[in-house]
Amino acid sequence: MTSRRIVLDANILIRAMLGVKVGKLLTEYAESIDFCAPSVAFEDAEANLPGIMAKRGIGPTALSLGLDAVRLLVEEIPSEVTEPIQEKALQRIGRRDPDDWPIVAAALALDCPIWTEDKDFFGAGVATWTSELVEIYLRGDESLGVADD
Repeated sequence: MTSRRIVLDANILIRAMLGVKVGKLLTEYAESIDFCAPSVAFEDAEANLPGIMAKRGIGPTALSLGLDAVRLLVEEIPSEVTEPIQEKALQRIGRRDPDDWPIVAAALALDCPIWTEDKDFFGAGVATWTSELVEIYLRGDESLGVADD
């Protein structure tokens, strides 16, 4: 386990299997970053992927191979880690999307940011990165370019 972590939302897990950029980033930074996602993020991805993949003409075998590959790179955070801080997480995200509380709880429990494309996380009191800029965090240079006044 490394000292730097980031929690992935279900939409990032899905992008890891359907796109190129996310999978490439996961592979490239796997040695220096612990990629994590709560169990519910994997469940959401698994529930939504068959429909998305069917629309793209991708078969169930490719789905299984894709999920297995992502699970090798992303540690599943069990509910025993997130459930004790459910109420705290719901206070932060509950009004926007209460179903996303496990993502916030995982980030709070692990003291790390969230990688997501879901704007509901913005303003939840946890650092949030989108795919467009997450490599700044992954490289470890998120403080570069900030002027000290």
